Amino acid sequence: MKRLWVVAAVLCMYSAAAQERFFTKTGTVRFYSKAPMEDIEAVNNTVTAVLDGSSGAFQFAVQMKGFQFRKALMQEHFNENYVESEKYPRAEFRGALTDKAAVAYGKDGTYNVVVKGRLSLHGITREVQAPGTLQVQGGRVTGKSNFTILLSDYNIAIPALVKDKLSNRITITIDLDLEPLKG
Repeated sequence: MKRLWVVAAVLCMYSAAAQERFFTKTGTVRFYSKAPMEDIEAVNNTVTAVLDGSSGAFQFAVQMKGFQFRKALMQEHFNENYVESEKYPRAEFRGALTDKAAVAYGKDGTYNVVVKGRLSLHGITREVQAPGTLQVQGGRVTGKSNFTILLSDYNIAIPALVKDKLSNRITITIDLDLEPLKG
């Protein structure tokens, strides 16, 4: 009988831990560049992300060719001239919540968080820290963040010919609807 209780306790702990891992393959990353002559915006709806609530670990990956622009020529220049998608096919973030205890995954609510980690883009990896929110509702987690990077920090050059059309400062917005990871 004692063994049965031990097995039941282990299964309950495993089940509780599994409920604190969340995943999506349909997250969204947007970027926006405000420049004197033209604003540039693109969106990618195929972001893969994983959040481990028990450890606070968080990571996401995005295929660079998945960004959609309103003008086909912008998309072509983005992939060929700026991020060099053939050479650097994806961007990736690996980090963690700075205060993992700030979120009660078993209780519906909205929680302010800070994520700190390393963003890899265009062959360069840099430390990034960004504020965000996690909204827990019905066992699902919605994550949102907005932060700014400099293209020059990632060795993405802006030719003098287009310096009025593309800003060095890019605003990145992350929207994730994460489901509990099963198994």
